[in-house]
Amino acid sequence: MAALTLDKLKEQVEAGEIDTVLACVIDMQGRLMGKRFHAAHFVSSAWEESHCCNYLLATDLEMYTVEGYAATSWAGGYGDYVMKPDLATLRPAPWLEATAIVLCDILDHHTHQPVPHSPRAMLQAQVKRLEAMGFSAKMATELEFFLFEKSFDEIRKSGYTALDTLTPYNEDYSLQLSLRDEVVLRPVRNALYAMGIPVECTKGEAETGQEELNIKYDEAMLAADYHVIGKHVVKDVALLKGHAASFIPKWHRDKVGSSAHVHQSLWQGSDSAFYDPEDSLGMSALMKSYCAGLIKYAPEYTFFLAQNVNSYKRFQAGSFAPTKAVWSVDNRTAGFRLCGAGSKAVRMECRIPGSDVNPYLAMAVQLAAGIKGIEEGLELAPPADGDVYEQGSVVEIPSTLRAARETLTNSAFLREAFGDAVIDHYTRAADWEQEAFDAVVTDWEIQRGFERA
Repeated sequence: MAALTLDKLKEQVEAGEIDTVLACVIDMQGRLMGKRFHAAHFVSSAWEESHCCNYLLATDLEMYTVEGYAATSWAGGYGDYVMKPDLATLRPAPWLEATAIVLCDILDHHTHQPVPHSPRAMLQAQVKRLEAMGFSAKMATELEFFLFEKSFDEIRKSGYTALDTLTPYNEDYSLQLSLRDEVVLRPVRNALYAMGIPVECTKGEAETGQEELNIKYDEAMLAADYHVIGKHVVKDVALLKGHAASFIPKWHRDKVGSSAHVHQSLWQGSDSAFYDPEDSLGMSALMKSYCAGLIKYAPEYTFFLAQNVNSYKRFQAGSFAPTKAVWSVDNRTAGFRLCGAGSKAVRMECRIPGSDVNPYLAMAVQLAAGIKGIEEGLELAPPADGDVYEQGSVVEIPSTLRAARETLTNSAFLREAFGDAVIDHYTRAADWEQEAFDAVVTDWEIQRGFERA
């Protein structure tokens, strides 16, 4: 079953096959927020637009109404945004009974123009910049997470101590051990396939109870849509099966963290603009400049890949999470890894984001950095070899939220690409996250982020 059309949805509503439509916006944390419509009302009028409070783009993980934003505040009265359904994203939601789902763009209530700091609008703006240059971006994410034996309710009531994972062993690539997680993951794969989302596989990852979801690459906007829907489906199905799925990047100091690697390449029609068969690694000159931009500006855009205090706990030597802004050829110790070398599938993988990442923000800033690299004609340094963790001369990515906030707010490149108002908005988000952490005690990260990341 592929994506729905509005006419097909109307037929299914009339036949009693669909009675609920989830209309979803994406918040700053990359979560689906919105309304459950009775399907009859959706197909009669709400398919054109609905409304939501504008605080949805100014809250923290716990939905606290944070003060200090220019775009929305108590002084401004917390008015409305328009939720404009993107009917190209209308799909069945087969893990739920008689339900469909649609993603919405967020528009200004008065002008009906895109809200510039909304995650979908930020990515759409960079996609349009690429289109003006004659390119499209193909992207994909690898999304890691943990499955736990107990439900969120049971874990919360235990004081976050009942944290046995569904599989008690490192199940990396193990087909026998990952069978224990199939109670959740088989329904997830089948639901995504039934939605028309090109799911490839799930696999055991390199820690006890850790899994990875892989969805095939696609145009940048579709790749981000697939990511947020896939994450939502995992959490929903786990809940319905009596288990918890957590996307907190580092839930235990002795456990490997969870990542969300981003793969990317530029195309001109059906031809890869990154591929040059005459190059020893298959990298075109354009790809080299793009990747040089990715690396040069990585310290400045790290916040958009790691928005929470806990995000930075992943960045540890010997953990497969990067600490250095450098590229390599198929080397998992670097922040950027060249994949598909020498082939038309040549692409760059950014290994910095954790599993709490907002994919729209992560893709938007990486495209902006790549575009900047092309515009500046940057030259790509030679790839790093060996254990990059041990190479002291390489530029490090920010290792704390406080450091990432400083590079964010002082970035002329980001302000040029997205505008001062957008960067100031997210600087305030970084400030609040740090303030909230500084004000409380040691168990704050787990209690705050375990369920909500």
